[in-house]
Amino acid sequence: MAEDLKKAYRTIVREAFPEGMEITFVEGDKRQTLVYEKVTWEIGGERKGLRYGENPGQPAALYRPINGNLVLGDVATIQPGPFLVSDAEMLQSGKHPGKTNLTDADNALNILRYLQNAPTVTIMKHNNPCGVAQAEALEDAYLRADRADRIAAFGGCIALNRPVDQATAEAINARYAEVVVAPDFEPGVMDIFARKPNLRVLQIRNMERLQEFTSFSCLDFKSLVDGGLVVQTSYESRIRGRDDLMPAACTYEGKEYRVQREPTEEEVEDMLFGWWVELGITSNSVIYVKNRTTVGIGTGEQDRVGVAEIARDKAYRKMADLICFEEQGVPIHELTDETARAEIEARVREVRGGLKGAVMVSDAFFPFRDGVEVGLREGVTGVIQPGGSERDFQSIEACNEAGAAMVFTGQRCFKH
Repeated sequence: MAEDLKKAYRTIVREAFPEGMEITFVEGDKRQTLVYEKVTWEIGGERKGLRYGENPGQPAALYRPINGNLVLGDVATIQPGPFLVSDAEMLQSGKHPGKTNLTDADNALNILRYLQNAPTVTIMKHNNPCGVAQAEALEDAYLRADRADRIAAFGGCIALNRPVDQATAEAINARYAEVVVAPDFEPGVMDIFARKPNLRVLQIRNMERLQEFTSFSCLDFKSLVDGGLVVQTSYESRIRGRDDLMPAACTYEGKEYRVQREPTEEEVEDMLFGWWVELGITSNSVIYVKNRTTVGIGTGEQDRVGVAEIARDKAYRKMADLICFEEQGVPIHELTDETARAEIEARVREVRGGLKGAVMVSDAFFPFRDGVEVGLREGVTGVIQPGGSERDFQSIEACNEAGAAMVFTGQRCFKH
């Protein structure tokens, strides 16, 4: 049985998707048609498309728009031209990519498009980031992203927004990764990656123009169980810098409430970084960020308090595991020395899992103060959230009591 399961991952089902696809929108006599072509790569002397879909035995194909403009109202939602993932060049592939590899790469770019101001690395797993970091040097950004969640980063999709240098390539090779995505690769880097023949290496040259995609609108299709489609325009963040952040304030029963402390420059940097990372995380979500590095990421939960607690607990667990692995050479769940384990866990508690001085990021408002209090109790000093709850005053009061700053974005960023 186990061998049958392993064989399923090695078996490629031939997909029967056609070379082209057209989608026509009709309103009266007006017809607007979008034309797509199937994407394939030259692999081992053969043209191949996607390996499979979300699971083995689930055929899939990738299409890119090549013609036609769709105008909805005054907004042109599709303008073929500067492709990203759908025009990726396959530089190395022991196994050609599957659907999940490409959706991980795509969501990484969804995050990176707002973070072009510095070398940034996001490591994706199951279409969510497990570690994202910015630094002055690309290697440092990669190492910090990897250390943010050493366990989840194993076998992930690593997306870098700068050309990969040899030092960064060696650091990546020291771990196991499925996919590396970057705008370019410096001389000698592909020789380093060649030591890992099954590593998929994708070059996306248009990543150099990634910031242009912060204002790029396209159509987002979601298939329903009965084959129906929900169509929406893609998300665009109104938050582009500090001036777009609003000090938390509201009026409740005729009384005005306002946060008492403005964020520091460092807190603003972490708030903006965290908000842009948040755009690529499955909702409900809450994350913690410190020094432009994710500390704890909570994803896809049904209540805001619960996801804030999950992100907090992950911060504790991931830090304990990292310390144990670096000092003892084993993951903490394999550590048999109970004295050493207790000492590590005490050190983690002392620094609150790295949450002291971090900022808390929420993709939707806190309906009550209990959500924001999860972070404040751990020493969080800043909060960024959309605002708009009838009880915003409770979160404002909680932050004022803790001496924390809080800003509103005025915009929710749910992602499903």
